[in-house]
Formats: sequence, structure tokens, C-alpha cells
Amino acid sequence: MKPPARRPPQRADTAPPRHGLARVLSKLGVCSRSQAESAIRDGRVAVNGRVERNPERPSDAGRERITLDGQPVAAAAKRYIAVNKPRGIVVTAADERGRDTIYALLADAGLPWLGPVGRLDKASEGLLLLSNDTVWAAGITEPAGALEKTYHVQVAGIPDAAALAAMEAGIVDQGERLAARRATLLRSGDKNAWLEVVLDEGRNRHIRRLLDALGYDTLRLLRVSIGRLALGTLAKGAWRDLTAEEVAALRQP
Repeated sequence: MKPPARRPPQRADTAPPRHGLARVLSKLGVCSRSQAESAIRDGRVAVNGRVERNPERPSDAGRERITLDGQPVAAAAKRYIAVNKPRGIVVTAADERGRDTIYALLADAGLPWLGPVGRLDKASEGLLLLSNDTVWAAGITEPAGALEKTYHVQVAGIPDAAALAAMEAGIVDQGERLAARRATLLRSGDKNAWLEVVLDEGRNRHIRRLLDALGYDTLRLLRVSIGRLALGTLAKGAWRDLTAEEVAALRQP
């Protein structure tokens, strides 16, 4: 009696995973995910010649022909820039109150769509990153293994050693724990002082809320570095491309 024929080993499916159409457009660096969702619902996106209005429709840019406003969609060249955000500028694509946004600084630069990597509130200033590489951006902003961010903060009053220790110990505000990884006194005058505050996470108005809970008003807040990338001499309101080495240094494993 012949032994049963051996079946050939099954080949693993090597097809790339399919994602929702809006996420595919975002990952290609064409626009933000929310912009993609709006474009899809408005009937501006077609897949294989058919208008698609479902942002979650499973899609594969490598195997399907996707168009936006009739133009084929291809992966945009990756761009990574640093901006010295001035105070009073909001970090959003559009503002319902008509305030100047970060994109007003880039209006004549001929750049592709770029999304902010993290945030700085309207009253804050300093180093802000923008990129159309959403995977790289997520590695910087995700809480796990987040890069340290360093701020120089001017406060009303002169925090003593106990206040600095309290910033590092942390407080609970509105159900959130807020703490500085490090807080040191840079210099002081008669009525105010400059602190260096390092965070390894970032919640909404993190430093301002922390200082307010300890009785100190924030007068100025300037982000001076993200990881090993320093703001340096970049002029206020100016931007520059990151070098390949800087991009790699900010990339999370």
C-alpha cells in the first residue's frame, strides 16, 4: 500500500496588509487622514475608476489605481522640516477664528502637504517638526519610548529647590498626572526666573498646568530641543529641511 502523498508546504501569504482608504492616502503623504476622509466623502477619490465614498474601504495602493481629483495618487517624496514657531501662531491647517496658522509661514515655500509632528499651543514658541512621513511622525509622538523635549520657561517668581523637586515629583490635575522629567533653574532676576524643563511625555498645556498648580504663572515658553535636535540659530518664523542624519537620529526603533 502506497503511503499517502505528501502535500506541498503551504506558502505564507506575503501580500501586504490592506488598510482603510483614508489611512492609505495619509500613509502615502498626500494629505492628513482627516483631509483624506473629507475628500473621500466629497466624492473626490476613485479606486480603479469608481468613486469611493467610504473612508474605511480596504485598499492597497500597490495593487489598485487610486486617484484624487482625477489625478493618480503616488507616494509623495518624504520631507522633514523644522520650524521656529512664533508666539501667537496656531498649529492647525485652518482656524475657525481666522487666526494665523503655522501654514501661513510656509505658504510660498512650494512644499508638499506636511503634518505637524506633535503640537505647540498658541502662546508657546520654538522648535516644531512637520513631515509627510506619518510612520516617522508616529514614532516621535507615541508615548512608548517618546523622545525627551526640552523647554526654556520664564515664570513670575523665583522657584526654589523645593518647587523644582515638586515639578519632578508631579501633581494630579483634572485626573491627569503631570510631571517634569527634570526641572532646573537657569537664571533669575528680582521678580522672575528662567527654568529648563524636560518632558518625556506631553499632555495638553502640560508645563503651564504644572506650574500653575504650584503657584507660578508662565510668562514665556520656548521649546529648544526634541531629542538631540536643537532649535539652534533658526530665526523666528523660519524653517529648514532636516538632514538625513537628523531624521535618522529622531527615528524610534
